[in-house]
Amino acid sequence: MPLDQSQRPLYEVKAAMFKGLAHPVRIRILEMLSTTPEVSVTELREETGLEQAHLSQHLAVLRTHRLVDSERRASHVYYRLADRRVADLLSAARSLLLGMLSRDGEDAAERLAEAKSLPTIGSAR
Repeated sequence: MPLDQSQRPLYEVKAAMFKGLAHPVRIRILEMLSTTPEVSVTELREETGLEQAHLSQHLAVLRTHRLVDSERRASHVYYRLADRRVADLLSAARSLLLGMLSRDGEDAAERLAEAKSLPTIGSAR
């Protein structure tokens, strides 16, 4: 069934959301935000080890794709998930990853063990 042209803009929005997820650092930032109500830029910088400029670029992409919200308080900026369902999406992606790696057999045993040791992802509340 061909793509209905009236639906194309909706698929473009969905694709843009996935573009926002399409970097390991951004996924890690979202995972961090999924475990707590908010995180300061300072904490994000410490956790990711990124320089301020690079972190700012990733946060801008996440804001552009409406995956995170930010709030400035005095001289600090705090980030949170724009929607708690982002945590569910991350959890589903991790579950899919573990399933894929487990089917890859011995070749993926080390990667599967590493994937199982990834930090916890929060869930929607």
